Amino acid sequence: MAGRVKWVTDIEKSVLINNFEKRGWVQVTENEDWNFYWMSVQTIRNVFSVETGYRLSDDQIVNHFPNHYELTRKDLMVKNIKRYRKELEKEGSPLAEKDENGKYLYLDFVPVTFMLPADYNLFVEEFRKSPSSTWIMKPCGKAQGKGIFLINKLSQIKKWSRDSKTSTFVSQSTKEAYVISLYINNPLLIGGRKFDLRLYVLVSTYRPLRCYMYKLGFCRFCTVKYTPSTSELDNMFVHLTNVAIQKHGEDYNHIHGGKWTVSNLRLYLESTRGREVTSKLFDEIHWIIVQSLKAVAPVMNNDKHCFECYGYDIIIDDKLKPWLIEVNASPSLTSSTANDRILKYNLINDTLNIAVPNGEIPDCKWNKSPPKEVLGNYEILYDEELAQGDGADRELRSRQGQPPGPKAGRSRDSGRTVLTTWK
Repeated sequence: MAGRVKWVTDIEKSVLINNFEKRGWVQVTENEDWNFYWMSVQTIRNVFSVETGYRLSDDQIVNHFPNHYELTRKDLMVKNIKRYRKELEKEGSPLAEKDENGKYLYLDFVPVTFMLPADYNLFVEEFRKSPSSTWIMKPCGKAQGKGIFLINKLSQIKKWSRDSKTSTFVSQSTKEAYVISLYINNPLLIGGRKFDLRLYVLVSTYRPLRCYMYKLGFCRFCTVKYTPSTSELDNMFVHLTNVAIQKHGEDYNHIHGGKWTVSNLRLYLESTRGREVTSKLFDEIHWIIVQSLKAVAPVMNNDKHCFECYGYDIIIDDKLKPWLIEVNASPSLTSSTANDRILKYNLINDTLNIAVPNGEIPDCKWNKSPPKEVLGNYEILYDEELAQGDGADRELRSRQGQPPGPKAGRSRDSGRTVLTTWK
């Protein structure tokens, strides 16, 4: 019994529990000695809080970094990416290069965003530059499409402010913080419908950064055909792809759940737009994911007891430019279809194979670099240690004048594919 992993979870999902049981792990309560705790974001706060927290031992691991919210809260993600851009600019990095209009050539992957109420005056200034634009408002700390609405007039913001029982934008503490972002009103449509991508990314360590991309992501489609018409701004079945919203639509399909695999999307784009532009699009998606992780790595508490599987939400516009919309710390493990259940079961299985090598009692001192054979449907997206050893390749690309997006290069030591990017 001593050699078997003891597990706890406060998320009662069969895709988790079946994976633990398949490994012969033993369920215990949180008050007993445990080795592996798959916990909600609320519980992780208590584990690492100054008042209620406790010291984890070397044979205990958890599925969140203590301050994951630096990436997964909408306002903090944008703040960290903005800080990262400024730092690269200060260093004179080629990554921070701008065009003649002052736009970042390589780091313009998050829609223009402001925090409300704090940045209200800055937002108004930006809004007045293009008064016909549409903006999307989201509460910083909510998920599944809750509390989101679209606006195209300043009067709507003022009404929201009054409805929120506050007459001024001065005090941050009087109301819930929101982000307001320029709405991507030219999304790529398939069958006339808007969709986004849900991609799973596993981070085993932030310093050095090592992350993995799950190959079996999917697209989530709206049930109603897209129109940029202002008369449909309130129709969330047109604009929001969240399954939590779309499943209430009249045209929701319970068999496929309005989902399409990423491999199907890739085939579709290769046949309609060509292989080269499709490969470039997916390279750019990988690139922005790595850059978002690099942006938060310096502020992330890189606790050795932690790993994290993030749900990245990406929207592609009609020019095949990908945009990072948000990152989820607890991507849904609810299964809306049979295929969904299989995908999520395999996702957890492959995640555990990397996080808990050989299903044995964890040891936090290991180097968190598993062999390729155990990756399953994950592939290594970026390994900072290997990329730093690949300086010659980066220098060659800079001389060739190639954009510093992700290029898959073979690591000389291990044969694993690593996305090498300029530092």
